[in-house]
Amino acid sequence: MTNKMIIFSAPSGSGKTTIVRHLLQRFPALEFSISATSRAPRGDEKHAKDYFFLTHDEFALRVQHDAFAEWEEVYPGLCYGTLKCEMERIWANGHVILFDIDVQGGLNLKKMYGEQALAVFVHPPSLEVLRQRLEHRATDNPETIRRRLDKAAYELGFAPQFDVELVNDDLENTKLQAERLVAAFLAL
Repeated sequence: MTNKMIIFSAPSGSGKTTIVRHLLQRFPALEFSISATSRAPRGDEKHAKDYFFLTHDEFALRVQHDAFAEWEEVYPGLCYGTLKCEMERIWANGHVILFDIDVQGGLNLKKMYGEQALAVFVHPPSLEVLRQRLEHRATDNPETIRRRLDKAAYELGFAPQFDVELVNDDLENTKLQAERLVAAFLAL
């Protein structure tokens, strides 16, 4: 099967980015899909490395020109999306796309690409553990953390729609489970 993709989705703080980074080191056939966002960079994030940072107007213009495979207004005024040109670039390199993407975006991609996609939902051990992880990051204010936890509670309801659910209660074990899933999918 050509033009494969592996989608990792989870509530913010569940560990999906750590798992995705691990998989990129273990599997040379994978290439990370950089998402576009209308939000400003956080910390030391870099344009075209962590995200394609676009103004809200630039994002809207690309939506009008059908430049996204999927996109969503995740929070009011805050958009994220997958650029078609980014996907085409990765497939042209002969690689499998690896996504670290929000839950709705992951489901949208799975719906569009069906058997070409493996969709994995990463669960936090609990909402309390998730709250602690978000606070430990020290990147968000208390209101943002509360909003993320509310969203996480909502997103957990979508987990059964994914191909596989992983509970990240032991990071090393979760990484190994993810490796086995990816190896099996790449072998198809």
